[in-house]
Amino acid sequence: MKVAFQGEPGAYSEQALFEYFGEVESVPCESFEAMFDAVVSGRCDAALAPIENSLAGSIHQNYDLLLRHSLHIAGEYFLRVRHCLIANEGVKKEDVKKAISHPQAIGQCLGYFRKNGIKSETVYDTAGSVKMLKESGARDTAAVASKRAAQLYGMKILEEGIEDNPENYTRFLAIQREPVAPQGAAKTSIVFTLKNVPGSLFKAMSVFALRDIDLTKIESRPLAGKPWEYLFYIDFIGSLEDEASRRALDHLGEYALMLRVLGSYARFSV
Repeated sequence: MKVAFQGEPGAYSEQALFEYFGEVESVPCESFEAMFDAVVSGRCDAALAPIENSLAGSIHQNYDLLLRHSLHIAGEYFLRVRHCLIANEGVKKEDVKKAISHPQAIGQCLGYFRKNGIKSETVYDTAGSVKMLKESGARDTAAVASKRAAQLYGMKILEEGIEDNPENYTRFLAIQREPVAPQGAAKTSIVFTLKNVPGSLFKAMSVFALRDIDLTKIESRPLAGKPWEYLFYIDFIGSLEDEASRRALDHLGEYALMLRVLGSYARFSV
């Protein structure tokens, strides 16, 4: 089985991929667009796409890509993100004057950098920052990435767990060409649009409240080509196999201009 992810080998996405899928062939992609295209084209059987972080929020580009492509969400996985300060062999922590990494990783360690007098610089990828550092041989610079990235590139970990907030999780979605029928505890993701009239969103939410269906996430995104109109993405507890879920979606269909089920899948428990 081939599974696509965005980033360099050793990225957090690849770590999550192996933890979720097990022994599969990972396929690194330069961008999220390339990752989705790898599944659409059949070059890969699935992809593992980050969709939100507990500290930094949603990854909007992947919401847009879910809408653009006719793919299905087949599962979810929560990865505990633990950042490491990584350097070339022989470098000591007191030698480090600058840290490089992906903007999100840098943002999650700003308190640590201030405390230790370290300047920061953003680059394209966490694991990519380790690769760049190894190639440069810099002695005053460290990278912020995963323990796996340090091991993969033969680098030294100066300190583990440098993130400012330990409650740092990234939620990933398994994406594939065919839908799945989940067994047991399930979650369903949908996207829809509404008429821009008073009470339309209230009515849309009421179809779930009337049936005691728990909403776990609500996200709005601009509707391209229609200024000040929006797409609404919702995750709720339940699957298409549940009568209450089916009735709620039928009811929502009475109000929605467009309604699409992105997938019903097994719910991950942290």
